[in-house]
Amino acid sequence: MALSRSARLGAVATAAASFFVIAAAPGPKPGAPGIGDSYFPNLGNGGFDARHYTLDVAYAPDTDRLDGRTTLTARATGNLSSFDLDLQKLEVTAVEVNGRPARFTRDGDEIRITPRQSLRKGQEFTVAVTYGGIPVPLNGPIVFGSDYGWMKTPDGVFVACEPNAASTWFPSSDHPADKATYDIRIKTPKGLTAVSNGRLVSTYDKGDSTYTHWREKKPMATYLATATIGKFDVRTGRTPGGIPIYTAIDPVLANSNSVDVYGVTAEATDYWSQVFGPYPFEETGAIVDDMPQAGFSLEVQTKPAYSAVRSETTIVHELAHQWFGDSVSVAHWKDIWLNEGFATYAQWLWAEHKGTRSAHDSFVAAYDARPADSAFWQITVGDPQRDTMFASAVYQRGAMTLQTLRERIGDQAFFRLLPAWTALHRYGNAGTADFVRLAEKISGQQLDDLFRTWLFTTGKPAR
Repeated sequence: MALSRSARLGAVATAAASFFVIAAAPGPKPGAPGIGDSYFPNLGNGGFDARHYTLDVAYAPDTDRLDGRTTLTARATGNLSSFDLDLQKLEVTAVEVNGRPARFTRDGDEIRITPRQSLRKGQEFTVAVTYGGIPVPLNGPIVFGSDYGWMKTPDGVFVACEPNAASTWFPSSDHPADKATYDIRIKTPKGLTAVSNGRLVSTYDKGDSTYTHWREKKPMATYLATATIGKFDVRTGRTPGGIPIYTAIDPVLANSNSVDVYGVTAEATDYWSQVFGPYPFEETGAIVDDMPQAGFSLEVQTKPAYSAVRSETTIVHELAHQWFGDSVSVAHWKDIWLNEGFATYAQWLWAEHKGTRSAHDSFVAAYDARPADSAFWQITVGDPQRDTMFASAVYQRGAMTLQTLRERIGDQAFFRLLPAWTALHRYGNAGTADFVRLAEKISGQQLDDLFRTWLFTTGKPAR
């Protein structure tokens, strides 16, 4: 059957259109080595969304050696010919993608993985990395000059990784913008306790080893994952409000601190649930380890890790982070005041709750304690720069910003704003602009001047 001239021309046009559609479809390309965070450009990875980590690690305290296999389930966000994972120092011995061996190369802290077949946009895939070695903690000016990450203790290891040290012990997309759920299985010498995130699934002895399995069902930033190991006195139960609680305290510290860690954790978790909205996770708790070299505590998801507890306010600060930092995480590290300013303000709210000092008086004391020529006022809190991202101004001036906001919009709007913020971005990520928009929406006020003055202008503001 012959086609008419018009039909032939239509067929040619259709074929040409089909060609251009096919030609326009993007071919597979490498994923970016980082998400482009201004403080840590190569942290995280482009081209995929992490969904779930299964970590299987074995630790030998006598040699400090860690052997592991990490299986990441992820979804491709573009057509990928290759993609990266972050891993610092440790040696990779094998990589599989979807159960098949894959080629990989190393470039500093980046593993570039090339699967046998390219990955399609929207495709879910698994990548399994077998690795091992002696983890090296990080140091430098960022975290108060302290070591951080995987830190050896007399009887095990203390693991606290903010902001960029999760990849010192497992391959990952090591940025809070790429959150995932976790199964963490830890093999240790018999007699040691391994504490991690979420709820304890199982623990049992086999031969000379103890095997422990923890599961975190809620999305978690990599830096909040832990595998702290040692001798601990464990106490479990429920808060008066019914939230499961698990505390692990190094027996060396049992009588060296007057703070009732279990009691304060239970009380503060319940109180913050009233002020900030429902507790976002399955369990609350604490890990208290004898680690004096680490001059900090960290808001590990579900169980803040304390390198010895210094005060009740330390506990209430780290527990406030379960809402501000853990459930609602920063999209970029420059917005760290959303974590630290809020947790510091929680300390002021706790004192107000206890009747010892109002948040206003805490603000005045902090403001008056620093003269106008103090270097404290020269930090731009809304973008403090990498090496000073944990400067005291981020904490204290961040808290001052919230008290100034409270006094501007009034208590009714302010205490609607806090739970609205944690509900709106629950298990997600957000930035300063998101908070300003919500504060303006709830208060009905224009607040640009307040946030510009307190977060983005150096010098001591008028109050």
